[in-house]
Amino acid sequence: MLVQFSIIPLGGDPSMSDEVAEALRIVHRSGLPYQLTPSGTCVEGEWEEVSELIRQCHEQTRRTSPRVITTIKIDDEGGARNQLRDSVASIEEKVGHRLQRIPS
Repeated sequence: MLVQFSIIPLGGDPSMSDEVAEALRIVHRSGLPYQLTPSGTCVEGEWEEVSELIRQCHEQTRRTSPRVITTIKIDDEGGARNQLRDSVASIEEKVGHRLQRIPS
């Protein structure tokens, strides 16, 4: 299962970087495969472990923010594994080159 989620703390620091950093510490410590994006985090794992991880991140953010919005998108393809790596690699193979371009 591949899950993309984002947590938006409201009513605190406008940059949100401290709250986001703390949530990402929780994600990293989970040991689940993940990828940070500019607008959220993708995590791969079983539903029980991913939902528990998102709950922990949400609750941690709620401790420091009076209001928190958490959005979750679930890609549940039975038997799929290594989606974080393989989904992107499949497209890059068809295109013929890496697609990740980060401006300098």
